[in-house]
Amino acid sequence: MLGEGILKGLTETARNFFGSFVSPERLTTVQYPEERIAPFEAARSFPFLVFDAKNPGDDADWLAGLRCVSCHICEKECPPKCIFIEKSKDKKPDALGKQQFYPTRFDIDISVCMSCQICVEVCPFDAIKMNTVFELSTTDRFGGLLLDRQQLAQSNEYYHQIHPTEAAGVDEMRAAEKAKADAKAKAATEAAAKAAAAKAQAAQQPAGGAQS
Repeated sequence: MLGEGILKGLTETARNFFGSFVSPERLTTVQYPEERIAPFEAARSFPFLVFDAKNPGDDADWLAGLRCVSCHICEKECPPKCIFIEKSKDKKPDALGKQQFYPTRFDIDISVCMSCQICVEVCPFDAIKMNTVFELSTTDRFGGLLLDRQQLAQSNEYYHQIHPTEAAGVDEMRAAEKAKADAKAKAATEAAAKAAAAKAQAAQQPAGGAQS
């Protein structure tokens, strides 16, 4: 029927309008900023860097626990080119105990960022995720919207607060990877110990030879 879609839309609008007088669930507007609605778990605004807190009382703990290994993948894949990374010359151990590079500079220009989440999708280390904070207005048009690595750093606990389901899945996957790496390292250590024991045993045996 011609105009059926328009009639359905008007009906839904009328249902919400009149229903708002009798049902709080129909109230779709709040008096912001006095009233606020908690963001949905799937909400996203701008990226942040995840770090694993080892010493919560240490102000420099965010740097020691950063998951980012400065691989530059997110910088290369970013459509508006708003990520700027500089790699360190030395290395530090990551969550698996492997020596990795880390970013000496990691900036995101949120005045350019389009919140596409591509940086999150391509990161192989689960080091960058999407925040839910949206009140980031500032009077400093340039410097105030260029966030450095310390401003971007948020703990894994914070990640669990804003995206609990997603964070739980990431932790489970990372735990499985760590268990696999630990098992591989243990097997290598045991194999090396067995090889060393066999070599020592062979060295202790007398050399065979002809007797007169």
